[in-house]
Amino acid sequence: MIIPQQHIQDEQARCECYRLLAACFYEPQKETLMQEGLFENLSLLLKRVCPDAAVFSDKMGREIITYNNEELLVEYARLFIGPYELNAAPYGSIYLDEGRTIMADSTSRVNDFYRQMGLDMDADFSELPDHIAVELEFMYYLSFQQTEALKKGATDKALHFVRAQEEFLDRFMGTWVPVFCERIKAGTDNTYFEALADCLSLFIKSNGGSSPASDERGKVEIKAGLCSAKN
Repeated sequence: MIIPQQHIQDEQARCECYRLLAACFYEPQKETLMQEGLFENLSLLLKRVCPDAAVFSDKMGREIITYNNEELLVEYARLFIGPYELNAAPYGSIYLDEGRTIMADSTSRVNDFYRQMGLDMDADFSELPDHIAVELEFMYYLSFQQTEALKKGATDKALHFVRAQEEFLDRFMGTWVPVFCERIKAGTDNTYFEALADCLSLFIKSNGGSSPASDERGKVEIKAGLCSAKN
């Protein structure tokens, strides 16, 4: 079966968006992000696959220059690390499990999903499996595998990875990420992080994520430490 080249290019663009958005959820290094043209590259890709989100990636590039790196690191820590109450905890279990705790049942289910797809967490990596950056990089992996299969005309294999993305969004990211993004916006007046939240939320919704639910329960490489699972 011949796959239209435009479709493959669109899927490649969507794949790269996951990777670049993941990079935005590690401790910010302003100089590196600017030198690598992350925001320009992200905007070019989003204009192809999610133009509404591209408005906010453009804004991210404009707003980050108004802060120095120390200001970005302080706000990042206040939102996502602590040491006191987190304004926007970047872990899925906070939003998916009763009790708003980290390393809960959904965390184990996420890790099981990684293993089902042939991956495992690197023992030297310090973050939890359901950290936002890890889950975004997992979606990048699935999208990359889908795109590589499409290039080879392996439609059954590509469909396998499409279904995996849909399931992961349905069970995990599509539910908690929109609420997480609302928490970021409610917890900061930093215009860079506000734009990041809007960008991520719109992108996830465009890929099948839900709208924010009522919170009753409350050259950038992959860094997440996902590696081939050992038999």
